[in-house]
Amino acid sequence: MDTCIKKASLTEEMSKELAKTYDPKSIEDRIYKNWMDKKYFHAEVDRSKKPFTIVMPPPNITGQLHMGHALDNTMQDILIRYKRMQGFEALWLPGTDHASIATEAKIVEKMSEEGVTKDDIGRDGFLERAWEWKRQYGGRIVSQLKKIGSSCDWDRERFTMDEGCNDAVKEVFVNMYNKGWIYKGERIINWCPHCLTSISDAEVEYEDQAGKFWHLRYKLADGSGSVELATTRPETLLGDTAIAVNPNDDRYKSIIGKTVILPIVGREIPVVADDYVGIDFGTGVVKITPAHDPNDFEVGLRHNLPIINVMTDDARITEDYPKYAGMDRYEARAQIVKDLEAEGALVKIEDHDHNVGTCYRCHTTIEPRVSKQWFVKMEELAKPAIEAVKKGDTKFVPGYFDKTYFHWLENIRDWCISRQLWWGHQIPAFYCDDCGEMTVTKDDHAVCPKCGKEMRQDPDTLDTWFSSALWPFSTLGWPKATEEMDYFYPTSTLVTGYDIIPFWVMRMMFSGLEHTGKVPFDTVLIHGLVRDSQGRKMSKSLGNGIDPLEVIDKYGADALRFTLITGNAPGNDMRFYWERVEASRNFANKVWNASRFIMMNMPEEGIDLNVKPAGLTAADKWILSKVNTLSRDVTENLDKYELGIAADKIYEFVWDEFCDWYIEMVKPRLYSTDDTEGKKAALYTLKTVLISALKLLHPYMPFITEEIFCTLQSEEESIMISDWPEFTPDNAYVKEEQDIERIKEAVRSIRNVRTSMNVAPSKKATVYVVSDNEAVRETFEKGSLFFGTLAYASEVSVQSDMTGIPEDAVSVVIPEANIYMPFAELVDIAKETERLKKEEERLQGEIKRASGMLSNEKFISKAPEAKVQEEKAKLAKYEQMLEEVRKQLAKL
Repeated sequence: MDTCIKKASLTEEMSKELAKTYDPKSIEDRIYKNWMDKKYFHAEVDRSKKPFTIVMPPPNITGQLHMGHALDNTMQDILIRYKRMQGFEALWLPGTDHASIATEAKIVEKMSEEGVTKDDIGRDGFLERAWEWKRQYGGRIVSQLKKIGSSCDWDRERFTMDEGCNDAVKEVFVNMYNKGWIYKGERIINWCPHCLTSISDAEVEYEDQAGKFWHLRYKLADGSGSVELATTRPETLLGDTAIAVNPNDDRYKSIIGKTVILPIVGREIPVVADDYVGIDFGTGVVKITPAHDPNDFEVGLRHNLPIINVMTDDARITEDYPKYAGMDRYEARAQIVKDLEAEGALVKIEDHDHNVGTCYRCHTTIEPRVSKQWFVKMEELAKPAIEAVKKGDTKFVPGYFDKTYFHWLENIRDWCISRQLWWGHQIPAFYCDDCGEMTVTKDDHAVCPKCGKEMRQDPDTLDTWFSSALWPFSTLGWPKATEEMDYFYPTSTLVTGYDIIPFWVMRMMFSGLEHTGKVPFDTVLIHGLVRDSQGRKMSKSLGNGIDPLEVIDKYGADALRFTLITGNAPGNDMRFYWERVEASRNFANKVWNASRFIMMNMPEEGIDLNVKPAGLTAADKWILSKVNTLSRDVTENLDKYELGIAADKIYEFVWDEFCDWYIEMVKPRLYSTDDTEGKKAALYTLKTVLISALKLLHPYMPFITEEIFCTLQSEEESIMISDWPEFTPDNAYVKEEQDIERIKEAVRSIRNVRTSMNVAPSKKATVYVVSDNEAVRETFEKGSLFFGTLAYASEVSVQSDMTGIPEDAVSVVIPEANIYMPFAELVDIAKETERLKKEEERLQGEIKRASGMLSNEKFISKAPEAKVQEEKAKLAKYEQMLEEVRKQLAKL
């Protein structure tokens, strides 16, 4: 059965019926296919409309849908569906990322199972495998995104290594190289010994690790003594080319310019003076290893120190040190410490916890090392990106995340963009092996401009984030001047996690400003992580990950989406509870069952919403006013990116106001055979309010709202392209809303009294409403019918005085009225007396028992103190309960 096929007339309105129970599996795939077939997700350049654009943070082609993806894409889908219904030309542009490090690692791992290495098959053979991997697995995450209802323009799906993105990458690289902002140089970089590639500062994750401080003694070469220093990495001692002290440290002024003998190596190295050394830190002396520490590297440049690399690519000691050659860095550390101790150079060892940089992909401890790499000069690029946020051209939601953004940009170092990998954008630089000439070009091949020989392309690839930084405009056709680029750019809102502000957000900002002259988006909506119920980050190692597809299979996509958004504030982490998913499923059932009830009472000829009936009651006007206010509030919340608050308001309205109050209020009219006009007014109101509520709920729960909407009405083809409910400022129903709220307060008060007295719903009682305010009495007279259905009243008397009200009546005070119910009608006095006497007898027995124990000296002296205190508490409780029972008996 197709969904939302436009029907010819109102008489066909009930030709479809909702199934008795809501089964997401039976509708979600069918509805999504229909949306795809009808091209509802597709956006085109339409100058008559205002554009609203979101570019999807491209998931890795190696990835599988996890809760972070589910949250991120649900938030984007809510915004894009909302704007689409508001009449914007809403483009949500999807795509995937080639993820060079992660993908290459996966392929190498698969090859190792076959006993094949990269060198065995060469670069071309490896890239053939990589593209095959992309064809085989790249679409997996896309199909999973469709399962959660993502309304992306799949006709425009992009890939960071497709032809257009590749052209954009070359354009940027060549332009920035020619401008002098991309250069190749030898600098200290972060090296991953496992992935065998450099990584940028933003890709280093710091974690606390338990380590040691090894205190070492370096002897002065002139025999005048020695100095003590401490290090966390004794294995790098092999590459020391100096020790340093602060020039203002009086303790060491006499040794500046002298030399010391490097322990176990025997090399003579200088003592240099540098402000980098803290006088109060440790002993005030530090070892300088320019090849393996970023700070030492800078000291080395200032003092023209030699740079000695002591490790191979996989963090083993080089052949220059035969005793340790081939040893892993940690194995070498242990042996070097032994040798230092044997030489008498080890003074002491202290425990020391410190922050250690690790690779964000494989979590291997990174190795700072000097290497010749490609870099982007960041100082000038960062300035306009900082200024754009300060001026408000782009704002963060929540606003405090701009601090993270500023911190990274204001302290940024040049960006290392080259990676020692084969999968990715190969750097468009070419070398002549004959004359040493280098050229940078957008062409795939190059001939040496000096000697005419064929040139060799740089084997390295670019950092994945280099191409991702261009995503907002490369996906719209840049560097070509396309219609899409002119219309949809700058984009509107970027939705992303706080963890990739330094990886991606700031890089898109400076790239967009540099290459297009405009910020890439006006708002950055930040969300937190989805954690498990204990607040832990979901991970494979903990085994606490929850598969969104498992949740969808069990409860449906709508329940998952609603769970991820409700109670979720921008920027904050959230905890995942299965109980909350069940609550969201229960809400879906509530919406479904209410809709079925309404449709079951609809006449065959349907209800024309274009004609407002004359007989609207106060209850009808109240709920119409409520849903009108709701449309205003939800719109305001969504415009402020308060997605969770808006969802909570929709939930409260649908569950409480609409289902639990209004539907119960109108049931007598629906079941009446006499009040035709009243029934027609009720059905008009039910249908009007339900449609508005469904539209407001649609961005959150797209599938169930579409199924109900298309079954309920025939005027609009699909809820996702229907008009968003607009607030009507001139509310003509203020008095009716006040009147119904007064009646609700009275009903709630009656219910509370009955609950406190344990009165069963089946026990009816007369309700007296007393007020000296004529308008208030009129309100209750008109609403007296509701007391029968909602407050279990056998009859209702509205009066100005206490005439005829029993003296024993239970009273409730509400603003401008008192409510009374005869005690005898609420309680069967004989039965209640019998029950209370039995309770009195039971409590007297408990008191006797507890008092006996507490007056027993053996019990007091031998029992644990906790047990004695427990019995004392019981006695006090029983005595208090007995007092209450006797008060109730006295009242009876």
